[in-house]
Amino acid sequence: MVSASKAPKRSMDLCTGPFFRKILLYSIPIILTGLLQLLFNAADLVVVGRFGRPNAISAVGVTGALINLLVNLFMGLSVGAGVFVAQGVGARDKQMVHRTVHTAIPSAAIAGAVLTVVGILLAPEILVLMDTDAAILPDASLYLQIYFAGSIPILLYNFGASILRAAGDTRSPLIFLSIAGVLNIFLNLFFVVVLDMNVAGVALATVLSQAVSCFLVLRSLCKRTDDCKLFLRKLHIYPSALGRIVRIGLPAGLQGSLFSISNVLIQSSLNSLGNLALEVNPGPINLVIEGNTAAANLEGFVYVSMNAFHQTAMNFMGQNLGARRYENLGTILRYCLFTVAGVGFVFGGLCRLFATPLLSIYLPGDEASIAYGIMRLTFVCLPYFTCGLMDVMSGALRGLGASLSPMLITVIGVCGMRLFWIYAIFRPPFNALREQFHAGAIAADACKESADGLLQSLYISYPVSWVLTFIALLCCFLILRRRLLRKAKANS
Repeated sequence: MVSASKAPKRSMDLCTGPFFRKILLYSIPIILTGLLQLLFNAADLVVVGRFGRPNAISAVGVTGALINLLVNLFMGLSVGAGVFVAQGVGARDKQMVHRTVHTAIPSAAIAGAVLTVVGILLAPEILVLMDTDAAILPDASLYLQIYFAGSIPILLYNFGASILRAAGDTRSPLIFLSIAGVLNIFLNLFFVVVLDMNVAGVALATVLSQAVSCFLVLRSLCKRTDDCKLFLRKLHIYPSALGRIVRIGLPAGLQGSLFSISNVLIQSSLNSLGNLALEVNPGPINLVIEGNTAAANLEGFVYVSMNAFHQTAMNFMGQNLGARRYENLGTILRYCLFTVAGVGFVFGGLCRLFATPLLSIYLPGDEASIAYGIMRLTFVCLPYFTCGLMDVMSGALRGLGASLSPMLITVIGVCGMRLFWIYAIFRPPFNALREQFHAGAIAADACKESADGLLQSLYISYPVSWVLTFIALLCCFLILRRRLLRKAKANS
């Protein structure tokens, strides 16, 4: 073990108190960074909603679940890199940190190249399998193909930002993304309003702005003065470091992808409801998809605010595990759970309270679509703080080096519950309703009322799965912490 170099001024010591103050100071830049990153997609939706062609907002909206499905698998590896950088920093193990950093960056580039090929080739076919409306399929496919063409800079930025946060620096990623976010908005307006590129323009703007943030984060790593300094000439995939990253990152990535599969299936069910709504009330736009897309984007701002505490719990736990400060683990968890619940409850409540003016930003004057957006915010956004509690527990377990158990618990608790809900609770009555409407056995108004009830039941599956999974993850953490404390006591 080699003593670590002096940490840059922006890095924070995560192994000593006062923890509540440090957790807040550490989390706020991550929250702001996440909000800016989400503004990429929000700017896409607002620009195409106001200046694009009809159905453009739906074409962008239906791609979200599929993007998460394909990106999350590879993004999980960045979680593994961050965990072992944090543990190495806490243990003052210079070699561990160096090898993890210099393995993570080329791994991100390779993963990005694979994702580019897979996304471009398979995205259109998957959209068809998701029962995407034929009217928006060409634009949705084009948006995805351009987006996935920029996978390498997207993954490089996220891997680099994960390394910086693990070292205690959360402000640099915020600065870099602020620059990229402003650029993204200007490029959106230029490509869509001036060049009339529609969804292709917002996709290209996102890719170019992400490339800028990628350059800035790699430049920052190259200029560091501690063990996390990146030497481009020393990039090398060390088998031991890659093995550690994969051990934590692969289950995290699989969890994210399986989590996204359940969201893809829910999106597919929403598409089916939207198509039925078009049959009941023919019109130029899909009201259900428009309202759901706008509401989901608003929820994204609540989610990234809460997800900051997932990353906070993971990196605080990782550094304290590396430093063998096991007595701090319970305190860190309590503060993270308390703050994430407060943030989720307040932000979720504000979104529901001001639902109409907020949704009108995306859907100006479209009262019917706004009504569907309000429905989603009521059943999903208000209890969203329970999702934050679940994510903090998952991050805490990963910070302690456990990745398989949170993956299995989340897959069973979230994905399993939602699959059961879709195929046992939603699909049978939906299929029966559609058959009755096509046979003329039910009037249009009655069909719409029944379909709205099914939509509400679909949204209820979200908070139910979050609560069940949180309870199981909490039990797992308590067992693991008890083992660590017993081990420490035995060694002393």
